[in-house]
Amino acid sequence: MRAIPALSVAFSCLSPPDVKDKVRVANPGGISASLQGRYASALFDLASENGTVSAVESDLEKIDQALGESPELAGLIHNPQISRSEAGKALEAVAGMLSLSPLTCNFLGVMAANRRLGRLPETIRAFSTIAANARGEATAEVTSAHSLGVDQVEALRQKLEAREGRNVKILTSVDPDLLGGLVVTIGSKRIDSSIRTRLNSLAQAMKG
Repeated sequence: MRAIPALSVAFSCLSPPDVKDKVRVANPGGISASLQGRYASALFDLASENGTVSAVESDLEKIDQALGESPELAGLIHNPQISRSEAGKALEAVAGMLSLSPLTCNFLGVMAANRRLGRLPETIRAFSTIAANARGEATAEVTSAHSLGVDQVEALRQKLEAREGRNVKILTSVDPDLLGGLVVTIGSKRIDSSIRTRLNSLAQAMKG
C-alpha cells in the first residue's frame, strides 16, 4: 500500500458522536460486553434503521477478506505509529477500491478517529454474529490450520446445521499452529479436533 499523506478524515453522513450515541449493551450472547461488540452493535443499529444490514455485512466481509490477503493493510490497522488521520485516509482509499457503502466508509472513519482499528477484525465478527442472530441463524467460527475449500466449508455447514437444527453461517480463519484439524466455536460451545490439542492431551497423558 502506498504511503498516504496525513489529512483529516471527511465524513459525509456520520460523525463519531452519532455512533457513540447508538451504542447499546443488550445483544444475544453478551456480545456488547466487549468494546468490539459495542461498535458492532452501534453499526448494526444504524444499518437496521437505514435498511442496509445486508449491504454493510457484505462490506465487512470484503474488508475481512482484504485484511487476510494484504499483510500491509493488516499491519496498518495495528501500527500505533500511524496517526489517526493517516489511518483514516488509508482506510478511506481502501473503502473506495472495495466500493463500500457510505455507512461502512464513515464507520471505518469513526474507528480510525477513535484509534480502534486494531479491533476491526473482532468487530467484523461481532457484527456478523449480531446479524445472524437477528435472522435466527447460528454463527460458527471455524479455525483451521490451512484454508478450507468451498466444498469443505459447505460440507461442514451441512453437518453443523443438522447438529444445531437451524441455519448456520460459517466464519473461517487460519491458524497454522493448529497443525491440522478444526476448532469450531458456536456461541458458548467449542469443538476442538485440532492436532495441536490432541498432541497436548497425549503429552499430558504420558506425563501421568
